[in-house]
Amino acid sequence: MRVLSGIQPTGNLHLGNYLGAIRNWVAMQEEMTGESRCFFFLADLHSISEHLSPADRLRNVREMAAALVACGIDPERSVLFNQARVPAHAEMQWLLNGTARMGWLSRMTQFKDKAGKNREGASVALFTYPVLQAADVLLYQATHVPVGEDQKQHLELTRDIAIKFNTDFGVELFTVPEPYIPKETARIMSLRDGTAKMSKSDPSDMSRINLTDDDDLLVQKIRKAKTDAEPIPADPAELAGRAEATNLIDIYGAFSGQDRAAICQQFGGQGFGAFKPALAELLVHHLGPIRQRYLALKDDHGAIDAILIEGARKAAAAAHPTLMGAYEAMGLMR
Repeated sequence: MRVLSGIQPTGNLHLGNYLGAIRNWVAMQEEMTGESRCFFFLADLHSISEHLSPADRLRNVREMAAALVACGIDPERSVLFNQARVPAHAEMQWLLNGTARMGWLSRMTQFKDKAGKNREGASVALFTYPVLQAADVLLYQATHVPVGEDQKQHLELTRDIAIKFNTDFGVELFTVPEPYIPKETARIMSLRDGTAKMSKSDPSDMSRINLTDDDDLLVQKIRKAKTDAEPIPADPAELAGRAEATNLIDIYGAFSGQDRAAICQQFGGQGFGAFKPALAELLVHHLGPIRQRYLALKDDHGAIDAILIEGARKAAAAAHPTLMGAYEAMGLMR
């Protein structure tokens, strides 16, 4: 089993990133035995679809790597690297451009959403983003790819590209990857609007919990999180239509291991004035050690770079046979 997943290095992680993806990465890492391996990468090549200063891009890569290690990704057990250090990603994308079809890419909803009405002004990198994603996965013969709702379409494209390439050239080069559905997936919403995902792009810092927030700020954000005037119901079915209340209860459950029913039984009849301090205490307990590890590591550029360089060495070695196989299948190399 080979699991591959990537994350864009866009600055500090927030609670939604951690509970929605990173915690599951750590769990997958713990499940790997024998020859099974996890490949986790920082998608800095994907980041060129939007303009960013070189200094900001480099800082984001280092800080994201530090955050992943702080969250529990072990470079000794998993392969942790950034794309740009493994040129095979860009090479494979170019080779797969001959297999991918304009119609396939034109139907990608992420491109439509990000380009908006300014398609003519969007970068080519944004349009071909899914082909690079396919290269990321297929290079490593990944058997499984963790996917959320917003990435299912891209994994289907990866599967289509793999099948078409194998068929066109009469080879069985690429493994057709399967989606990996984590046992527990938390969808964390904004603290200011329970109908919107928690996001770094929200102009209000009070809408999210950053993994770098100190204990006092974390407590303040939970205290000021939007709720309603109704008490917590004893029956979780009565949470219907109460987005903000449901979000806070789900966050509590993600860290306590309880389901909604158990939490509602515990706090049923109480207002959020009593629930919020309990939630804040739980978050401080779990996130405090992560923050401390991150702060101790993030400015040690030598240590971070060493982790990424070694990870890239392992990744390049794993990717090389597949890349050479693609060149040979296409008659570009013998």
